Amino acid sequence: MSTKDAPARTTRTLAGEQPRILVIQAPYYADVVGGMLAGARGVLEGVGASLDVVDVAGAFEMPAALRMALGATERWDGFLMLGCVVKGETDHYDFICASVCQGAMTVASEYGAPLGFGLLTVATLDQAIARSRPDQHNKGAEAAHAVLGQVTLARRWHFSHWARR
Repeated sequence: MSTKDAPARTTRTLAGEQPRILVIQAPYYADVVGGMLAGARGVLEGVGASLDVVDVAGAFEMPAALRMALGATERWDGFLMLGCVVKGETDHYDFICASVCQGAMTVASEYGAPLGFGLLTVATLDQAIARSRPDQHNKGAEAAHAVLGQVTLARRWHFSHWARR
């Protein structure tokens, strides 16, 4: 599927109180991640969600930040990770991408944490820019739709092991 064929997404209606979402972002590529955050913000604020945004040093730190947030006294209904890794000339890209993806999946699965995963793993900065523009291809907006879907499931199944209630 090319980026021209991105599916249209509709904003969900959530039962219950408005969700509180923690955004964990790695703003190394500030313009790209800022564009993704703007896309996510549009989706989340469209359903009345409140957002808390924290910065981490880089993509590698995002899974550990998620784990720390799950153990915090403050509670969120869902989590959103936003970042970008651009392929360079070394193997660093492969190790970082694999580690972040596996780390995020491990933490979210272990704790049943609703997670929208918006980590761009691209060959060029131009590819990242194309995926952070304010249009239907914005990957931050897509990740926001994903976390809202997960929050909906958690509420449907009354799963609140870690969530604020």
